Amino acid sequence: MARIDQAGPYAQPSLRGEAFAVRPGSIALRVDGARIASAVVARDADDAVALRLHGPDGRTVHQGRLLSEGDRLLSGLAPTIAIGSTPPGTSPSPELPAWETGDQLAQLDAVLADDGVTRRAAFHRYRGGAHRPVDVHVLASVLDHVCSVGLPIGVAVFAPGTMQACAGRVHVTDRTVGGRVFAALAESSVEIDLAGVRACHLVRSTAAHGPTSALELDDEEGRCVAVITQFGMAGEDVHEAWEDLAASLPDA
Repeated sequence: MARIDQAGPYAQPSLRGEAFAVRPGSIALRVDGARIASAVVARDADDAVALRLHGPDGRTVHQGRLLSEGDRLLSGLAPTIAIGSTPPGTSPSPELPAWETGDQLAQLDAVLADDGVTRRAAFHRYRGGAHRPVDVHVLASVLDHVCSVGLPIGVAVFAPGTMQACAGRVHVTDRTVGGRVFAALAESSVEIDLAGVRACHLVRSTAAHGPTSALELDDEEGRCVAVITQFGMAGEDVHEAWEDLAASLPDA
C-alpha cells in the first residue's frame, strides 16, 4: 500500500510517546511495542544481519539490514519488542497527550496506536486544528509540484505498530498506469499505491512553526497508511509554501 526504501544507518528508534525527529542520512523508525508480536534478528543469505518485526497476525511490518555499529540500537530492541515492554534501563513512556487537543506528534502516535481507526471515527472531537477531506486524485500532482519547485516534504508510512519516516527534497517522481506513484526523496524511495487509497484528509495540527498541514491517506478499511507533511524545523519559507499548497487543494 505504502512503503519507504532507505539505505543508511538507523537512528535510535523511538517508542510511542517519546520525542521524535527525522534527520538526514538516517532511518527514522517509531514503534508501539505493545503491537509488535515478535522481532527476529538473523543472518540472511548474503551473510548480513537482518531484522524483521512482525505484527499480531504474523505479517512482517518492518524489515531491514543492520549495517553499522549504530544499528545495534535497533537490534537491541528485539528481545524487548517480543514481550511488548520498554527497553531495559529505560523509564516507561510518558503519559500520551489526547490527540483531540494534541500536536502533530500526538496525531502520529494516535495512528500508530491502532492505525488511526479510532481517531478517524471520532474526528468530530478534534479540537487541535482544522480538518477536511481532499480529492485523492490530486496526490500525484502534489508530488509532481513539490518536485518541480524544490519544496522539501516529510513522508511517514505506517504498518501495524510501526512508523517509518523520511524528509527532504523530491528529486524525481513517476507513476504507473495501475495507480502507483513513486518519489525519490533525499536518500529514500517512496511508493504509494493510489489505487488502494480510499480517502485523503488534510489535517492541521500544531508543530514547530505553528499550525501545520498534513495529508493523511486512508485505505478501504479506514486505516491511515501514509502521511505527507512537514516535520520539525522546516524553515518559515518552506512552511509558508507548504501551507499555501495545502490550502489550494480541492475538497473531496
